[in-house]
Amino acid sequence: MPDLDAKLTDIYTEVLKRNPGETEFHQAVGEVLESLGPVVAKHPQYADAEVMRRLSEPERQIIFRVSWVDDAGRVQVNRGFRVEFNSALGPFKGGLRFHPSVYLGIVKFLGFEQIFKNSLTGMPIGGGKGGSDFDPKGRSDGEVMRFCQAFMTELYRHLGEYTDVPAGDIGVGGREIGYLFGQYKRITNRYEAGVLTGKGLTWGGSQVRTEATGYGVVFFADEVLKARGESFDGKRVVVSGSGNVAVYATEKVHELGGTVVACSDSGGYVVDEKGIDVELVKDLKEIRRARISEYPGLRGGARFVSDGSVWDVPCDVALPCATQNELDARGAKVLVENGATVVAEGANMPCTPEAVRLLTDAGVTFAPGKAANAGGVATSALEMQQNASRDSWTFEHTEARLAEIMRGVHDRCLETADEYGTPGNYAAGANIAGFIRVADAMLAMGVV
Repeated sequence: MPDLDAKLTDIYTEVLKRNPGETEFHQAVGEVLESLGPVVAKHPQYADAEVMRRLSEPERQIIFRVSWVDDAGRVQVNRGFRVEFNSALGPFKGGLRFHPSVYLGIVKFLGFEQIFKNSLTGMPIGGGKGGSDFDPKGRSDGEVMRFCQAFMTELYRHLGEYTDVPAGDIGVGGREIGYLFGQYKRITNRYEAGVLTGKGLTWGGSQVRTEATGYGVVFFADEVLKARGESFDGKRVVVSGSGNVAVYATEKVHELGGTVVACSDSGGYVVDEKGIDVELVKDLKEIRRARISEYPGLRGGARFVSDGSVWDVPCDVALPCATQNELDARGAKVLVENGATVVAEGANMPCTPEAVRLLTDAGVTFAPGKAANAGGVATSALEMQQNASRDSWTFEHTEARLAEIMRGVHDRCLETADEYGTPGNYAAGANIAGFIRVADAMLAMGVV
């Protein structure tokens, strides 16, 4: 049980009772509630209007069957989800995840986090999330297309540029977004570009959208380092994962003068003291769809480790960019012992509660994902702006807007933490600042 204010304990108990077995969702709700004691003390109107109780229950939960035919002519059946969590600030906004681990609890945890993340950007977007237990790995383009078409055939009726705007997530990249948009266009007979983000650059997509989450976490971490009187210059950095977020975080760290010495995938991790070769990782993961274990054979001096943890590699800055709860207490302890000073989450909730406590107790600056990885959804919102105005911006302009938004998120977290008596606590600042903006909108709209 998290350490909660008495006014919030019954809300958490109710969440556990109403959502049995959804451990990730329980964790996400508990982590936010832990920060809100000073808020309900200062603003009793939030408790009186049961804002947090309402926030913990999605506006709508959609679960549906996805039937499709594989290349061998066999019928396959998957389960699809869309949790439309909160629309007080704008249309539901959040990605679609295609991965075997997806179930309702994962989607609800991600959607709940998305409410606060989207709020922190200062942009007019609500929180939602979706996906399927479909695994695109090893599937042909034709199979992925047929699955996406079947998925969208059910989901399309719940979407719209003023209603719900999905994007990509794990397992959903440009290929999948293209197939999903094509089916939406076919069914609705509308070229509604603003209904999906992460589109191709030639048909409504935004510059920097591919790079946005990785760049954003590094922009945020750079602001954290500046607040400490430091910079990335000369820093050793470890990045977990080797997908989209990890690759572009690595790229931006190198641009800012740091050196990423290790990255990973589910099979192990690679160490390259000269600095991870970003173009080689892109080639392995995006073109060859290969494992990171092949990296040392193509890069002299690098080594692959199949056991242990990427967090065993000494570093100054750690960027967990893979998946939820990947950095546990053991990993946090090793990071502390090896002298890490900053941990910024590039994935959604990649640090366990025990890891966060160990890091903060040791004086390591911890930046939570709902703040540090907001760059992806922020750039999705910029894509929505361009679609709405039939406009297109340059890479440089869009990157500058992203950097500006991430600075704003950083400053909002730091100032709010200070205002509510927890100076330097980015997690508390993010939770409180994100909550207050949504809560005020909910109060303004009455009980809906």
